[in-house]
Amino acid sequence: MTVPADLEADAARLREAMTKALATDGVPADQAWYQAVATVPRHRFVPGFYLPADARDGQGMTVWEPVTAELDYGRWLTAAYSDTTLITQFDGDEVDWNQPAVRHGGAPTSSSTLPSLVLRMWTDADITEGHTVLEIGTGTGYSTALACEYLNSANLTSIEVDSHRLETAANALFGLGYTPTLAIADGLYGYWPEAPFDRIVAACSFRAVPPALISQTRPGGKILLTLGGWLYGYARVLLTVEGDGTAEGQLLSGTVSFMSARAYAAPAFGNPTHWVTGLPETSRNAQHSPERITASTEEAFHLRFLAQSAAPDAQMTMVGEVVNLVDVTTGSAATLTPDDGAWQVRQGGPVKLWDRIETVLSAYDVAGRPGPEKFRLHVQDGGQHLRHPQMPDLPLPRP
Repeated sequence: MTVPADLEADAARLREAMTKALATDGVPADQAWYQAVATVPRHRFVPGFYLPADARDGQGMTVWEPVTAELDYGRWLTAAYSDTTLITQFDGDEVDWNQPAVRHGGAPTSSSTLPSLVLRMWTDADITEGHTVLEIGTGTGYSTALACEYLNSANLTSIEVDSHRLETAANALFGLGYTPTLAIADGLYGYWPEAPFDRIVAACSFRAVPPALISQTRPGGKILLTLGGWLYGYARVLLTVEGDGTAEGQLLSGTVSFMSARAYAAPAFGNPTHWVTGLPETSRNAQHSPERITASTEEAFHLRFLAQSAAPDAQMTMVGEVVNLVDVTTGSAATLTPDDGAWQVRQGGPVKLWDRIETVLSAYDVAGRPGPEKFRLHVQDGGQHLRHPQMPDLPLPRP
């Protein structure tokens, strides 16, 4: 179909409505950030994206439907100005938006993050006028444009590991008059040519804090990033960098997840039944149900991150009602099988994965089930530890 001539008028109306909705919902941000949302045309950064269909396919996989102005103008523009994450890439493969195809399953590798989360991230980073900022993960460029409106383009550097993603974002940004410093670079190493920075904000997750980011932050500066891992447990942390190269900060509340930095992607582990068949026949009663880390609750989201710190190389998958843990690094595995209201555990390999996780769950209970904001991350002398006064330290993986 032909895109209507009054596109910009339609977009302005929907943009105003989205800005008001974000303010009504109490998204924490000052007026200047809201003004940026009211100004930046998000549709210019998402000429095409995928939305999930209402039903899964016959194999139980999510069906992803392409959405463009040509395919469905109303759906495209309405979604562009909704508080929704818009998936723009799967498995690192670029899409021909002139002839996009329906997808079945796949791992999202780039997106336009929902506006409320973008506002939350920029606000939590405690950015003020005059700060120099490094954004890790340009993506579509929408969040970059918001920061340019708030800060001034000259104070912002944004890096992206995917060259095609960056080219697309650059075209949109420059076409709207935004001129931040853009570079193809791996977020693990920051961007030395523009360092040091007052703030570093990452729109992807890391298993641990990359040392280069600490080195590139001015003393007293702050780093906001999401810690993630192979159990898909996440926590956000705001670190303050000291002059001696150490950093410390509190975990932030809430349930936020970001795609992993590509270098931190979990390795493939094959068919989980192959791992299970090699386990000992003997089993024991589980002290804790795996549902404590698999449930769709805020506490389970938090516990999955703590459990992940105890078994950082473990991955989890379910086959029917059976929960499988696989660690390809050490060759360890565990399986939890429901048994008349309880769970039976079988484990094999040098690391007893469920034993480690249960130790953390028990300590968490004894400590009174503290929320994320009760934990602090300490980064010093090459080590990184989560600390709570009533729990053992939890080390993060080596960066």
